[in-house]
Amino acid sequence: MALFGYARVSTVEQDLGIQEAALRAAGCQTIRSEKKSGTERHARTELQILLDFLRAGDTLVVTRIDRLARSMKDLQDIVHELKGRGVALKATEQPIDTSTAAGKAFLDMLGVFAEFETNLRRERQMEGIQAAKARGVYKGGKVRIDPEAVRRLAAEGVKPAHIARQLGISRGTVYRCLPLPDGEGANTNLPTATADGLVCL
Repeated sequence: MALFGYARVSTVEQDLGIQEAALRAAGCQTIRSEKKSGTERHARTELQILLDFLRAGDTLVVTRIDRLARSMKDLQDIVHELKGRGVALKATEQPIDTSTAAGKAFLDMLGVFAEFETNLRRERQMEGIQAAKARGVYKGGKVRIDPEAVRRLAAEGVKPAHIARQLGISRGTVYRCLPLPDGEGANTNLPTATADGLVCL
C-alpha cells in the first residue's frame, strides 16, 4: 500500500511548506501540491493528476479535507471515485480514514454537520431579507451604471442595441440614459430605477 499526499493553498501568497512537511511525516513518498482555489475542481490539475495515478490499495493523504474539497458535493464525488477504485482517504489533522469503520463514520458526520450549517446559514439569510423587506429597507443588489459611458458610445455612433450588449444592460436602460430628441438634456422624466434593475447615476 502506497501513501500519496496532496497539499493545496488558495493563493500564491500562502505557503505549502507546513502541509508538505506533515504529509512527509505521515509517510507520503509522493506529494502533489498546487496553489489554486478549491471552488472549481477542473482547475485543480495536480489533484486530477494524482487521482488518475492512484491504484487499488493506495491511500490519498491530506492534512484536512478542506484542502481536498470546498463543498460537500465535491467531497462526496471524490470519495465516491476513490471508493470505486479501492483507494482510501486519510487526513492527518482529523480522525478521517476511510479504510476504517470509525474513519468512515467521522467523515459521514462531518458531511451531515456541514450540510446542516449551510442550511442554517441560508435560512438566516432569507429571514434577514424578509425582515428588511417588511421594514421597507431591502433594496436588493442593484447594479449601478455610468450614463456617461452610454452617451459616449452613442456619440461615437454605436447603436443602442450594441451599447446594451457591450455594457450588459437592456436597450430600455440605454434610452433612459440618452438625451431627449429635442436635445434638452437627459431623459430625466423617467424613473432612475430601470426595468432590468439598474440605476443610472
